[in-house]
Amino acid sequence: MTTPIPYDDESPSGQYAAAPRSGTSEQSRGVALILSIFGGWAGLHRFYTGRWKTGIAMAMTMGGFGIWWVYDLILIGAGEFRDANQLRLSSWEPTHAGRGAAQSRDVELLVERVDSLERDLGEMAERLDFAERMLAKDRERRSISPP
Repeated sequence: MTTPIPYDDESPSGQYAAAPRSGTSEQSRGVALILSIFGGWAGLHRFYTGRWKTGIAMAMTMGGFGIWWVYDLILIGAGEFRDANQLRLSSWEPTHAGRGAAQSRDVELLVERVDSLERDLGEMAERLDFAERMLAKDRERRSISPP
């Protein structure tokens, strides 16, 4: 017999979910905390993290008569609250599902391209400056040379 994880949703087979996995959730800890502060008695933070069964139970008991609500506030604030996939909510910033790493890689590529364009533009500016100085010298020589 496995020991249930406190206040965890059961899996479809009726068994309790497996032990918490390592890793972090894509959901924002900050959003969950704000939802818990203002709508925790209704379980809004649990709906947000995909734990809808316990969210319904929390809404029906008005946050477990306030005790469950305070317990979840402490868990979220401490960074120990977990989503439906048993991943910890540790990031304060919201990310888009599945796009966090891809977007950061895209940003890195764009930064590299901008840096490359800045270097190219700098080289072109130097060449233009050199060409202008050569033309100015040529004009100067023509104006000074005897007719």
